[in-house]
Amino acid sequence: MTPLIGREDVRRRVEACLRAGRNVLLEGPVGVGKTHLALAIAERLALPLFRVDGDGRYSEQKFSGWFDPPTVIERGYGPEAFLPGPLVEAMTTGGLLLVNEINRLPEGVQNVLLPAIDERLVVVPRLGSIRAREGFRVIATQNPSEFVATSHLSEALLDRFELVALGYQSEAEERAIVLAHLTAGKLGDAERRSLAAAAVAIARATRNDPRIRRGASVRAAIAIAEIAAALHDDGTALATAIEEATEIALPTRIEIARDFGDESDAAAATVVVAELARTAATQIGEAPKKVRP
Repeated sequence: MTPLIGREDVRRRVEACLRAGRNVLLEGPVGVGKTHLALAIAERLALPLFRVDGDGRYSEQKFSGWFDPPTVIERGYGPEAFLPGPLVEAMTTGGLLLVNEINRLPEGVQNVLLPAIDERLVVVPRLGSIRAREGFRVIATQNPSEFVATSHLSEALLDRFELVALGYQSEAEERAIVLAHLTAGKLGDAERRSLAAAAVAIARATRNDPRIRRGASVRAAIAIAEIAAALHDDGTALATAIEEATEIALPTRIEIARDFGDESDAAAATVVVAELARTAATQIGEAPKKVRP
């Protein structure tokens, strides 16, 4: 796993909650490293980890567990026929359950989680009650409710979590994160740093652009830098490489404001990305060789 860069105060708070026997809800925009933080903490504390990724089609049965039909036919319902889901596995091992994007899970699945974290109990039909061992904890992540395909958690479920909010990291930390992902290739150290700085600058610029409703995270900066490095390895000038990489990596990671001009979302995005791509090229300090009409 890539080392955790920055986030020391957040890490300290989350680990304190876990040591106090509490469950943690990490909330923040897409790409700020919520899942990465949870995984890094689990690894740091050597906790058995069981992961669930939020999906509107995820079933309660898949979450808690189900009976294997052939075994049921042969032996009937019983512990030997039961295949535990991630919730029951985490409970019976005293492990850490990571529920990624919890507010994308169906309400029924959220309702199964409630008694597990409140009473440390899950009742499985035809099997009976399953109680959590000492050490069972939950870390959940969620994007703010204004994001697509998300919903509000119930008050009852929220009341069982401690909230730790994550925002974007400092520019210096974001540069360090990009550098950690950027292999040398044919880049010299100065070029790597220049490329990381330009990629981070362009991602951060999207967060303050009035034409953009939702800006890009450091994930976009990583993609820009890695693609630009690969293009540069093939002989493309670095300024041209980052311009092209921006045009490739940025469109899927920003959301254009609805009131931006009279153009369609796609046309508006093309205009904005092209402008930001040219700006990115100038960050490198050499004239881009790409000719534009």
